[in-house]
Amino acid sequence: MSASPSLRLHLPDETATEALAARLAPLLTDRPAPAAPDAPPGAAAGGRIHLRGDLGAGKTAFVRALLRACGIKGRIKSPSYALLESYKISNLYFYHFDFYRFSDPREWLDAGFRDLLRDDAVVLIEWPERAQGLLPAPDMEIFLAYADRGRDADLTVYTARGQAWLNVLTQTASPPGTGAPPRGGA
Repeated sequence: MSASPSLRLHLPDETATEALAARLAPLLTDRPAPAAPDAPPGAAAGGRIHLRGDLGAGKTAFVRALLRACGIKGRIKSPSYALLESYKISNLYFYHFDFYRFSDPREWLDAGFRDLLRDDAVVLIEWPERAQGLLPAPDMEIFLAYADRGRDADLTVYTARGQAWLNVLTQTASPPGTGAPPRGGA
């Protein structure tokens, strides 16, 4: 089996994390980057991102930055206790899951979450490994790890949609706000 395409970025600070989220947001909403945050989503909007990493590695911070960049206003809560927070802009739904508290991989099925894993919604799942392979493959997985004072973000794609996102993210030699060129390769 061949390796999935991936990209490693160093995120030296919160500003770099927000910049990466801002670059990814228009790809999820299928809007050009200068479009107003409340512009209606395009026909190809949606996608599934799994976020992995140790406690405190920045998964929720990244999701908050991504949701803000997509146009979500108001308080963005962590779904650590509620398991799910949902949002809507125009006709595009955003579902933010956190499976950290699951002790049995089938709990997410018992909770009725399968119906929300739609291709035409933005689905963000923290701790997907707690479902132990019962989830469909994500378009992209983002693994965040501590690195000096910042974080390293490993972006791995599993679908054609994810590959299209990765292609856009790798178009520049140095992503805005990261302070370093991408490492790894697509």
